[in-house]
Amino acid sequence: MFETEKMEIIKAGMSLDRYGLISLAGGNLSLRQPSGEILITPSGMIYEDMKADDVIVMDPEGKVIEGDRKPSSDTAAILYIFNHRPDVNAVIHTHQPYATAIGLIQDEFHADLTTLGNACGGNVPVAPYSSPGSEQMGIDTVQFLGDGHAVILAHHGVMTTGDSMKQALNAAVYLEECAKGYLAARAVSPIRHLTDAQIKQTVEIYKFVGQAHGEIPKELLGRV
Repeated sequence: MFETEKMEIIKAGMSLDRYGLISLAGGNLSLRQPSGEILITPSGMIYEDMKADDVIVMDPEGKVIEGDRKPSSDTAAILYIFNHRPDVNAVIHTHQPYATAIGLIQDEFHADLTTLGNACGGNVPVAPYSSPGSEQMGIDTVQFLGDGHAVILAHHGVMTTGDSMKQALNAAVYLEECAKGYLAARAVSPIRHLTDAQIKQTVEIYKFVGQAHGEIPKELLGRV
């Protein structure tokens, strides 16, 4: 059942490892199917050792439909997100170091780099601390996410979302890339900010990036 989608999840998990966003068995990935089932990674397994049969299939209430493994310890939070955000089809949770570090020093990661606006949909909020494994992680993600695709969980990690696994993965990867640049700049100088209008421009332009979309409208381009 859902073999192709299970392999997509495992491949994305290995990408998280390759980009330095997780270590060993850290984090989790989940994917909602059009028919409503939730695919979620097992607890405590390294992604390079994972096989399709290790990915658990459950219903929206958390009842296991297929799989013998224990699901992620964050299942309650993940199910809360899916059940309260019908627009979200993929959720990734990481402990990526640079973005998590930002959550130690401020309440929001302002989208002062165009890539952050592009991939995460604008400023990235920092949610208050809640314990790992708690449903509160999901409640906070839903509360703080808004129209964006990422929330930093204070003292813990990151949640990214998307209408596809690719979108959630892009948000996680580019969030970390921007966090590295931001922290390097902040170490030597005050940060120069993009305006709200400039951030909105980057978000709108990104909607036209990729092979499936048309040309960027000329009225979106230029200095604002």
